[in-house]
Amino acid sequence: MRIAVIGQSQFAADVYQELRSDGHTISGVFTVPDKDGRVDPLAQVAAEDGVDVFKVERWRRKGQTLPDVLRQYQSVGADLNVLPFCTQFIPMDVIDFPQHHSIIYHPSLLPRHRGASAINWTLIEGDHEAGLTVFWADDGLDTGPVLLQRSCKVLPDDTVDSLYNRFLFPEGVKAMAEAVRLIATGQAPRIPQAVEGATYDPKMTQKSAKIDWSLTAEQIHNFIRGNDKVPGAWTTVGSEQVTLYGSELWQGGTPEGTEVTVAGLPAGHAIVHKEGLWLLTTDDTAVNVRQMKFESGKTILASNYGKTDEKVALLLNDEEEEIEKLICDMWQDILQREDITGDTDFFKAGARSMEVVRLVEEVRERCMGMTLHNDDVYLATTLDEFVRVVILRMRGEGDDELKFNAVERNVNNRDVNFPHQLFINNKFVDSTSKAVSDVVNPSDESVICQVAMGTEEDVDKAVAAAEKAFHGEWGKMNARDRGKLMYRLASLMTDHLEELATIETLDSGALYTVALKTHVGMSIDVLQYFAGWCDKIQVRYRTHRGHLV
Repeated sequence: MRIAVIGQSQFAADVYQELRSDGHTISGVFTVPDKDGRVDPLAQVAAEDGVDVFKVERWRRKGQTLPDVLRQYQSVGADLNVLPFCTQFIPMDVIDFPQHHSIIYHPSLLPRHRGASAINWTLIEGDHEAGLTVFWADDGLDTGPVLLQRSCKVLPDDTVDSLYNRFLFPEGVKAMAEAVRLIATGQAPRIPQAVEGATYDPKMTQKSAKIDWSLTAEQIHNFIRGNDKVPGAWTTVGSEQVTLYGSELWQGGTPEGTEVTVAGLPAGHAIVHKEGLWLLTTDDTAVNVRQMKFESGKTILASNYGKTDEKVALLLNDEEEEIEKLICDMWQDILQREDITGDTDFFKAGARSMEVVRLVEEVRERCMGMTLHNDDVYLATTLDEFVRVVILRMRGEGDDELKFNAVERNVNNRDVNFPHQLFINNKFVDSTSKAVSDVVNPSDESVICQVAMGTEEDVDKAVAAAEKAFHGEWGKMNARDRGKLMYRLASLMTDHLEELATIETLDSGALYTVALKTHVGMSIDVLQYFAGWCDKIQVRYRTHRGHLV
């Protein structure tokens, strides 16, 4: 089919490329004008392929379609309009012009959460299911017939970014391509949207994103993560307006730290501590946030609020200086600017969330598999700050230290310590029931310590965290990098072999030599064995009547 792609962003560019790979002819691309000298990704890939690109500032004026724009559009002779992501209002005489009319992507399970802030409201309302819809475009009210839908679970700590990156962004591209295939083969349905359950939620703005502290902890958690990076849920801390990110429902008691004043919360209900900003809500349950952004644009770890930001200058070796230059080149390519200096701010230079994803991915590909997260970019917005993060990470510094309440024992003429809490979502936490159980030394029946007893709620949280991790960085990682991590774990176990064997002897009653060589030693061997298979490819052939099959 001859297709006109109308929209913008990297998402639209990916849909464009997927349609071309399916053999469709892109007869024209209609996108937005350049912003600050930066070409939209859709316009860029189309121009590289020699496809006609029309950068339309507006499609209509005073409710009437602009004749010149309409003639430009009609000149491409499209059989179908595909709108992957489009912020402009497209007139109905354009929508209905092609033989197969128009289809559009929407980031929700229509008819629920119509409107521009669909994913925000999916999280704010605490929905357990998210998804996307490809529907037949109508007059802009998101009420056209449904062509296809895809769904996924909403995990406890999902944000707008994680839903896009974990599901909607890759699956949305596939869904748009599948929708076009159904149209091309005459199999595309037109399912009327139900009236029951239909919503049309307002667009979230900075004004509407102010946090209401009269809500429950769960509602506040959903509100903060639902507003994510844009527009950002905000409140007043001290005398400053501050946007909060990285929300989680707090497990455990009141942390030790420094009390701060938050407008709308009583004294003692806001504490800066080593894991963030703890906020006790009206239902006596707490929310913890990990990042704070000020009106100046500066983002910090919430645990550093009120602290002086003193950093020792890094002295770079020759290899690190090459990495610094490489990162500068990445910024120039992504921002499409040559005037990049150490104090250039990534976001003030025009970067958006899509550019954050691209930067993290390029660092991984071009800096020896370096794994960063989107938050690393938001917390280090200037080039100098970002280079510092990358270099420290390469040196093995700067990673969060895993903290836990240790049980300390002197066994086998050795001081050992170990945790006794539940390990959920990369943190040691108490059981929600506070219940504990004795751990007994089999050799003399003495009590070693008391460990937390997990509840059904704890198990659900652990499973949700594991699922998120599996589909997150671990799932996206290539096999070679997984192997490196497994080798690293085996190396760490080797470094602490005697300590681990001592703890195993205490816990199981095994002979120390057996624990040393078998329980721990063979565990290291198993890790090394499977780590070695991660980058191996083995193909088995068999023959049938003399032929390879």
